[in-house]
Amino acid sequence: MMNLAQLRARLEQSFSPLACECSVDGDHSLTVKLYHPGSGQVDLVISGLKLNALRTAEAVEALIEELRYELESNSLRSSRDPDLV
Repeated sequence: MMNLAQLRARLEQSFSPLACECSVDGDHSLTVKLYHPGSGQVDLVISGLKLNALRTAEAVEALIEELRYELESNSLRSSRDPDLV
């Protein structure tokens, strides 16, 4: 299983130029925030991810694909309706 620093590095590599913040909540769930490092503008926050589900490289890749989908969905929504930003 990856540690948090490795997971964050893998996510930043996958979503460059975005930065990534990973934090573990009291119930051992993970929160991932993807944001622009210069402005601090947040593009995506996902919480409640189970750490024990990220034990394999395949699981981490599946998470990356899910986050890509969510980022794309957010971009499509905000480009259609500027009030949803």
